[in-house]
Amino acid sequence: MITITDTKALAQFCDFVSSADFVTIDTEFMRERTYWSKLCLVQLAGPDEAAIIDPLAEGIDLTPLITLLSDPSILKVFHAARQDIEIFHHMTGVVPTPVFDTQIAAMVCGFGDSVGYETLVSKLVKVRIDKSMRFTDWSRRPLSGKQLQYALSDVTHLRVAYEILAHRLECNGRTHWIEEEMAVLTSPTTYTVNPPDSWRRIKFRGARPRFLCVLQAIAAWREHMAQERDVPRNRILRDDVLLDIAAHAPGTPEELAKTRSLGHQGLGAALTKGVLAAVAEGKAVPESDCPIIEKKEPLPKGNGPLIDLFRVLLKMKCDENDVAQKLVCSAANLEFIAADDEADIPALKGWRREVFGADALKIKHGQLALAADGTKVCLISVPTGGA
Repeated sequence: MITITDTKALAQFCDFVSSADFVTIDTEFMRERTYWSKLCLVQLAGPDEAAIIDPLAEGIDLTPLITLLSDPSILKVFHAARQDIEIFHHMTGVVPTPVFDTQIAAMVCGFGDSVGYETLVSKLVKVRIDKSMRFTDWSRRPLSGKQLQYALSDVTHLRVAYEILAHRLECNGRTHWIEEEMAVLTSPTTYTVNPPDSWRRIKFRGARPRFLCVLQAIAAWREHMAQERDVPRNRILRDDVLLDIAAHAPGTPEELAKTRSLGHQGLGAALTKGVLAAVAEGKAVPESDCPIIEKKEPLPKGNGPLIDLFRVLLKMKCDENDVAQKLVCSAANLEFIAADDEADIPALKGWRREVFGADALKIKHGQLALAADGTKVCLISVPTGGA
């Protein structure tokens, strides 16, 4: 097992694997006490060699690794890539590309929605991974040989899983089925945190424009503070406190102190000043510029049973094609199909339309019907002019 703790060894290993068509990558990180993920290990493997890179080693420069990840001639293979890529994007401002995510590939190869790495390896590589090291504190040093071996297995078995999945995709002509998802993974906007939009992740009731405007301002302030201090959002203010403050919109420290969810301890002087400034900012926005949550239009009368038919069709088609339902059409998009034949949704475009969307529209217009044949559901054509 190769463990890299200095820049020279890292450069040599990256140079060695740079001639490969693909490399497999995984990371171990900690995020419980920080806003940004703290990178603790990087596991990297070419077709023949694998190594563990210690980014916490004193004096190590990760530039050779970043250069490798930025090389467009090398395919970077991850499993459930989003968090790993987010770490590299935060470090460098650049997203590794091109990328292959085995979790997404597994969704079009009959492994269901969001299959875990251990399950995928068990089914494809026929290896059972010891999960006892899963909850390791990867920031502590030294790490044991067993911990390092567990970490390394995340990229060594991934090589085999990738090759099997890539072969299956090529054989069944589905390589292009995952291109849209890979484009999302490699888009920098996927990993860009926009503080003014952070209020949208908070669950709340009520949608008065002024309340939303104050909430938006406080949530944006909290996001900036969390980023600057590198602490979780709730270390600054919990969501329930944010909602209470937005509802009452205090203008003075005394009014803020009366916020029930703050408790008796209240806030320090710095946080009090920041909260009140954010509240004032939200209150100063013209009414016409306050955010508005558009109410969801009720389903047209009678569409409920049609959507239920779509659900049956979706399950049937996905079972027939060994593809995850989540990848083909969301529940919300079933409603769009029921309401509009020309809805601008993925399910009515490309391979998804071939698999599901076209038949959904035929059912909608009475050209196809669902029928039971014993325990199997099948499609039957409806004669023109018939019912």
